[in-house]
Amino acid sequence: MKQVPTLDIRRFETDREAFVAELGAAYREFGFCCISGHGIPKEAIDGAYDAFKAFFALPDDVKRKYHIPGGGGARGYTPFKVETAKDSKFADLKEFFHIGREIPRDSKYADVMPPNVWPEEVPTFKAQGYGIYQALDQLGSRVLRALALHIDLPETFFEDKVNSGNSILRPIHYPPITQTDVPNVRAGAHEDINFITLLVGASTAGLEVLTREGEWLPITSEGDAIVVNIGDMLQRLTNHVYPSTTHRVTNPAGDAARKPRYSVPFFLHPNPDVVLDVLPSCVTPDNPKRYPEPITAHEYLQERLREIKLI
Repeated sequence: MKQVPTLDIRRFETDREAFVAELGAAYREFGFCCISGHGIPKEAIDGAYDAFKAFFALPDDVKRKYHIPGGGGARGYTPFKVETAKDSKFADLKEFFHIGREIPRDSKYADVMPPNVWPEEVPTFKAQGYGIYQALDQLGSRVLRALALHIDLPETFFEDKVNSGNSILRPIHYPPITQTDVPNVRAGAHEDINFITLLVGASTAGLEVLTREGEWLPITSEGDAIVVNIGDMLQRLTNHVYPSTTHRVTNPAGDAARKPRYSVPFFLHPNPDVVLDVLPSCVTPDNPKRYPEPITAHEYLQERLREIKLI
């Protein structure tokens, strides 16, 4: 059976050419790869999860203090059963919290990147949450360097395009499923909006990716590996050389359904004013330009948030 590969990113320094080739091949095939050797300490990941679990355990009315009406879920808390996968009739069985980049409030991006809100009831939330945000942001930049090399771009091609990216850390809580025959799933089949997504330490199984052959392939990461997948913005920029693959989180069977699931994806976004225009190096006679019209990352994000009913 096919399997999404796990690659050690330390090889980017020691065995660069082979690593870049293997990484590129994994993304061309699956749109997904598991990354080990990333150097993010287990204590940092566990500490962040502990803080997030403490927040989700708070009473509903306390959590709702951090919900920002009209904010499209960009920062703070989004209650249970709000987000809905595109074209799905049923809302996802999850609640989540959004942490964004801390930027000076006189930044040119301040109007589209609002300030964070921090739950005062969980004293460790800010330090742990923003610590893991920064660690995943740095890891994502390393992955992008290898992805750039694979499509014959300079290694630093993405650096000035993501250094103020509107990236989001999203701690998610999928509560226990107590009734049978629910039509909703924990997360309906979807593609991600951003450049790449880094998923750290999903606490239980459930993540599945749709293969080219049309089969659902479970993704289980080994050890401390972080699952990294391509989003629609990078698919668009690379003219589908790097595919953004459909994936979902299924409801577990039997007793496992009575257990909560926690997950912390980091959605790495470009800077809001980056223009998504197909890279000439990704246009060939076999792969003609699929997107004649360029669009800014911020405009694209707004379009997609409307589709999933967050704005």
